[in-house]
Amino acid sequence: MIGNGLDEDGYIAREGSTERVAAEFAPVVEAARERIAAAFGPARLHSAYLYGSVPRGTAVPGVSDLDLLLALRHRPTPEDRARADALEAALDSAFPQVNGVGVLLFGTETLLSELERHDLGWFVACLCTPLLGEDLAEQLPRYRPTSLLARETNGDLALALPRWRERLAASTGDGPAPDGDLAALSRAVSRRLVRTGFTLVMPRWNGWTSDLTASAEAFAAHYPDRAEQMRLAATVARTPTTDRAVLTVLVDELAPWLAAEYTAVHGEKAPRP
Repeated sequence: MIGNGLDEDGYIAREGSTERVAAEFAPVVEAARERIAAAFGPARLHSAYLYGSVPRGTAVPGVSDLDLLLALRHRPTPEDRARADALEAALDSAFPQVNGVGVLLFGTETLLSELERHDLGWFVACLCTPLLGEDLAEQLPRYRPTSLLARETNGDLALALPRWRERLAASTGDGPAPDGDLAALSRAVSRRLVRTGFTLVMPRWNGWTSDLTASAEAFAAHYPDRAEQMRLAATVARTPTTDRAVLTVLVDELAPWLAAEYTAVHGEKAPRP
């Protein structure tokens, strides 16, 4: 890998590896491998992947979660989802070094489709680390940090805004909302805003990073007037808050501006069924 997360040919380099998994998380990863195979089996499962801080080697014991993506040979069914939910709960309860487990389910037909070529396909090829089965990245192209990639990964931010506003409004009703609700909302909102802010400037930055601080600074270099709001989002993404005033800044000020600017620069993401 050379600078800015690109390989020597200027393509986005795969960011994770099982070799980067810290010793504290190695037992979790091995258990995930075994339990995925047992729960789904070769008739259902095409391949399984790690993504997020664990394969990047930046996970913090007791703080970071374990993120998994399962590529199934068919479209996921309610039974598949139930199996994944049980897997999440079992791993989360067995290993205190992870603070939550998330399992995404997709059929291989979707992951390899033309519609998802520059979203889920890119995600698998560049941000996912193979854990089980044949790597789908071998059937996908290499990717550069282009405007097309920016559009198809985060060009739908505007669709999230009504849902965020509803959740924030519901949390400020007659009584105080549970802190967990606000904290979860702040984490989801802030991480999405930082990722979107980064991909807005990604083609100009000419690279890729999943580091939240680096993402916010890359954005800030191009949009100094919004730099402090994006740095605030990066801070909240690392340390979720229950402060409604902070959430209001992110949801009602930064998010609408970012959605409009994104559309103006890169256009809207292709509609999904």
